[in-house]
Amino acid sequence: MRKIWNKLVMAVVLCSGIFLLGNFSIGGHSLCLTAYASEEERIEAGIHVESINLSGMTVAEARQAIQEYVDSYGDTEITIHGTDDQAITTTAAACGLKWGNQEIIEEAAALGKDGNIVQCYKALKDLEYANKIYEITFDFDKNMIRSIIEEQGAQFNQEAVDAVLTRVDGAFQITGGQTGVVVDTNASTDAIYDYLVANWDCAPCNTDMVISVQEPRGDEEELAKVTDVLGTFTTSYSTSGYSRSANVANGAQLINGCTLYPGDEFSAYESVSPFSEANGYYMAGSYLNGQVVDSLGGGICQVSTTLYNAVLQAELEVTERYNHSMIVTYVDPSADAAIAESSGKDFKFVNNTEHPIYIEGITTPEKQITFTIYGVETRDSNREVIYESVVLERTVPEEEVIHADESLPLGYCSVQSAHIGYKAQLWKVVKVDGVEVSREQINSSSYNKSPRSATVGISTPDPEAYNNIMAAIATNSIDQVKAVAGAYKAAADAAAAEAQAQADAAAAAAAAQAQPPEAQAPAPGQ
Repeated sequence: MRKIWNKLVMAVVLCSGIFLLGNFSIGGHSLCLTAYASEEERIEAGIHVESINLSGMTVAEARQAIQEYVDSYGDTEITIHGTDDQAITTTAAACGLKWGNQEIIEEAAALGKDGNIVQCYKALKDLEYANKIYEITFDFDKNMIRSIIEEQGAQFNQEAVDAVLTRVDGAFQITGGQTGVVVDTNASTDAIYDYLVANWDCAPCNTDMVISVQEPRGDEEELAKVTDVLGTFTTSYSTSGYSRSANVANGAQLINGCTLYPGDEFSAYESVSPFSEANGYYMAGSYLNGQVVDSLGGGICQVSTTLYNAVLQAELEVTERYNHSMIVTYVDPSADAAIAESSGKDFKFVNNTEHPIYIEGITTPEKQITFTIYGVETRDSNREVIYESVVLERTVPEEEVIHADESLPLGYCSVQSAHIGYKAQLWKVVKVDGVEVSREQINSSSYNKSPRSATVGISTPDPEAYNNIMAAIATNSIDQVKAVAGAYKAAADAAAAEAQAQADAAAAAAAAQAQPPEAQAPAPGQ
């Protein structure tokens, strides 16, 4: 009988190549010669995943049941410890809990159906004697774990504090640094993920972040060497008013005292911003679209420009520099460095020396700003560095521009000076023992020209006065407009003064009339 059965099996197996799909029935079980199961195919009796009985379920139903089982552990608490007693409390779902071995659903669906008839028959007979139980493996999302560490782990960081220099009354003082502890985000992510995948048993658990010790930079011996002047530069703001002068002094103070270690990059914008009253700034003139307008922090570019020239003298590495839109008067063309919040302009440089440097910024009552950069001098004493400004092109605006403003009263006239346009370059010249050994172009700059302009008020109820100021504007001569507007302003000021005098006299008379009779009569004997 066994020989007959074997021949039958072989015949079916040999013929199975004729069918793409074949269903056979042995002992009430359906046998299929394909491993591909649809979502609606039923799973054989006796197949379990963990404690879930999949018997008779469709593939879709089984998949949903297992997913619900995995999701049921999403609220399980996971505690991630940091430094000391600090910890993050989160959940398995927040760590990206997911079903890791989803291929078991295909294996379960194929059991008793995949392979030849003999294999299928054996698998089904085995299920009659013992259940087939698959285990679920859990996986987690590394990106979600990383987000938890980045967003919540930062609170545990205690950044190292580098040793710093301060300069008081012409002498340096050294403040020692402090060791810090910092969460290592990458290592913590890997460690937490590995622990959860390998050890998590669906119960609340504890794991640890990876904490790195961060040593401070600098010590007393290293900083004590910072005594040499590497570069210094001074500009004057003697013609500036109170607000602009205050902005320049404030900017110098915000930068003063900065210690930079080798490789550190300095940003002038980051050091002096935000431009707000709370940060010590006033409204003062600055360049905007070819005009001088008032803005908070107006004049701060003189601070960055002065520092730029000190950096050039120190021969530090400039990594970002922009010229102004129009020429400035406190340095030569191409020797300026603008910063601006609206346009993203910044002045940056790197300490490319092998030692720390210290930046000193001071202003004087005579309205001079000076930046001095201290460090360890390693350049030869017979070496001299000179910077030369070379003007390539000069464009003088010939026209004048007059803006009539109906919102301003007749007599108002505000004049802005013309700005000459320039194209210029800055060259670095190195001399040794007085002999030029190198000449290098440092930058090139293009400054816009801007014509002399005036804003004139034309609001008046007097038609004749209106016609007169408009006739003056038609001449396109700012001086003519100033003369006409000035005459009307003088007349208006005189009329206002006369009216004020009459009002004061009337008020005095009314006050005297209001006094009681005894107060008005002279006292006896007077």
